[in-house]
Amino acid sequence: MKFSFSLALFTAFFVASCAEEPPQRPHQRVATYSPAQTQEYPPPQTVPLPTAAPTKVAKGDYPYGIPVPSKPHLVESPYSPGKYVDVEGFPPGIEVKDPYTDKIFLVP
Repeated sequence: MKFSFSLALFTAFFVASCAEEPPQRPHQRVATYSPAQTQEYPPPQTVPLPTAAPTKVAKGDYPYGIPVPSKPHLVESPYSPGKYVDVEGFPPGIEVKDPYTDKIFLVP
C-alpha cells in the first residue's frame, strides 16, 4: 500500500511538472547604432587648456653662495643659513644645487 501511494504521488508530481510550460523570458532587443551617430571619444576640447611654458631662470637671477672664512672649498648656502656646501673643484660662477633645499645657487 505504501509503495503504490508513493508511486502515485511521484507520478502526480512528474505529470504536473511536465504539463506546465516553462515561463518564457522576454525577448531582448539588440541595440542598433547608425554609422552617422558615431562620435569621437573623448569628445574634443572646446576650450584650449592653458599651457605653462617652462621658465628658464637666467644665470644672473641665481644668488651666490656665501664664502666661509678660512675654508676656501666651503660656502654657506643662501637658501639654508648655517648649512655649508662643499664646492671644491667647481669654478667660480658655475651653478650648483643646494643639497638641503634642491635650489640652484652660484659658486662665488
